[in-house]
Amino acid sequence: MTTSLPLSADDLQGVRLWFEQLQRCVNALDYAAGRDLVTPDFIAFGTYADLLRGVDDAEQRQWRNVWSTIEGFRIRLDAIEGFVSPDRRFAVGITFFDSVGYLDNGETFDRTGRVTVTFVRDTPEAPWLANHSHMSLLRGTPATSHRPR
Repeated sequence: MTTSLPLSADDLQGVRLWFEQLQRCVNALDYAAGRDLVTPDFIAFGTYADLLRGVDDAEQRQWRNVWSTIEGFRIRLDAIEGFVSPDRRFAVGITFFDSVGYLDNGETFDRTGRVTVTFVRDTPEAPWLANHSHMSLLRGTPATSHRPR
């Protein structure tokens, strides 16, 4: 049984566009635009909650606690890998991200991590929406950034 195929150029471009939009949302603290990138029943693991259920929960308990304390969030767009379902309506994208975090004494640290996102869409021509994400920091990276923007 074939359950997945490599991302085609078109599908990869759509996944890349989604990550670019996420990057803009995080850096602009644009939570409303971030909500437009995910399904209403979005689920995620988080730093501030073990499991986030729904876009409201993700925004309130994760995004607002992280996005506002970091700077320079950048997705490694050239490192995206993933796969797509044979009907091209489900995909997985993985890559790394970088940002600047702040220790409680005000010093900065490199805040690097990895991200896995699962995507869905109604038709192969539609833009991707995330229905799950898992972002985690690389080992040894402080879990909390302390500087509100």
